Amino acid sequence: MATPPPGLRERKKQATREALREAALRLAIERGPDRVRIEEIAEAAGVSPRTYNNYFASREQAIVAAITADRQTRIAEAVAARPAGTRLADAVTEAVVEQYTDTGEHAQETLLLITAKTALRDAFLDATADIEQPLTAIIAERLDGADPHTAPVLAASVAAAVRIALQGWLQPSGTTANVSEVGAAGLVVPSGSLPDLLRATLAPLSPAFDAAEGFQEPSAETVAPSDQSN
Repeated sequence: MATPPPGLRERKKQATREALREAALRLAIERGPDRVRIEEIAEAAGVSPRTYNNYFASREQAIVAAITADRQTRIAEAVAARPAGTRLADAVTEAVVEQYTDTGEHAQETLLLITAKTALRDAFLDATADIEQPLTAIIAERLDGADPHTAPVLAASVAAAVRIALQGWLQPSGTTANVSEVGAAGLVVPSGSLPDLLRATLAPLSPAFDAAEGFQEPSAETVAPSDQSN
């Protein structure tokens, strides 16, 4: 069933959210996140600070919202766009990897912001929870008729796996030190390949996806039947 287009009120709210997050990111890049006040973000977006507080609880949340840029929705859409018959575990994994490695227009600037400020790193990691709701909906659609708990549990597991991958990526190799204590001014240099880390943390979920979907790998006999002739 096609989702009806959003109404005027919802479009206005979405436009306000986008204006706030874009203003927050622009000001943070220009001045540094510690020198940006919520009042300045609101003014740059053409709204009041009170309106700002209806959308974001902190400046870090607004900055990260601009960096992730509706990634949770794009992941669900990417899963839905996979060809019919694609294994669900593969569809989810590739959608996550694709969207988390789509660095966007301000790749270097945003990476520097995230890795240099503990509050932004924490907000960036917390944003993985946003994956759950839209992913739950698309998984439930793919698993039509499954137990109602299956889709939310799988979606929550994906969000947890992504968070673990990102934590590993932002944790310098060979140390368990708090990332805020590493490097000058808390600067962290991401380590390892993010796509590889995402695939590694999502891999343990494949059996659960396969069981829910009823997917079975072709047997050796099906792929290459033995020659029974003498």
